[in-house]
Amino acid sequence: MTQTTRRNFALGLGATSLLAACANGVGGDGGAMIDARVDETLRYMYSTYPGTQDLASKAQGMLVMPLVTEVGLWIGGSYGRGALRIGQTTVDYYSAASASTGFQVGAQQFSHVLFFMTEEALTDFRRGNGWSAGADLAYALNDQGEMLRADTTTTRAPVIAVVFAQAGVRIGATLQGTKYSRIIP
Repeated sequence: MTQTTRRNFALGLGATSLLAACANGVGGDGGAMIDARVDETLRYMYSTYPGTQDLASKAQGMLVMPLVTEVGLWIGGSYGRGALRIGQTTVDYYSAASASTGFQVGAQQFSHVLFFMTEEALTDFRRGNGWSAGADLAYALNDQGEMLRADTTTTRAPVIAVVFAQAGVRIGATLQGTKYSRIIP
């Protein structure tokens, strides 16, 4: 069992800060660049996983993170930037960051979308001073080739996560513990 110490926490926070500094290739063009990447991510997701169109039509809002970079070697971290969309409109921009310690080796990049299925979940997310993904997050799984599966338990969840387009290998990856914070691009 790995015990988190102040030193390990500080090192993990430092790793996350370094990832934040590299900006994940999103660039410094502000909101327009993030919006363009969000549009492309949604096009890819809808064409590759058609079932997500149904989730999107039922969702009160979606947080789209086009590119999250995650690295780990005992101490790990991740960082990405994206946009919160209500309908077809971007209403806010967010960063996603996490730090972790324990058995983890490797690096990966991926996209993910959080579907806020209830007005209450969306309101809690927007009103919060940073929101952390936790046990209340349900995952829609890609376990049948290119088919996306959201079972009846998942579809009743207030927030559903779809993680896709993984590149690289990292053991122990999850969105749990990821903190989302509003940013000004």
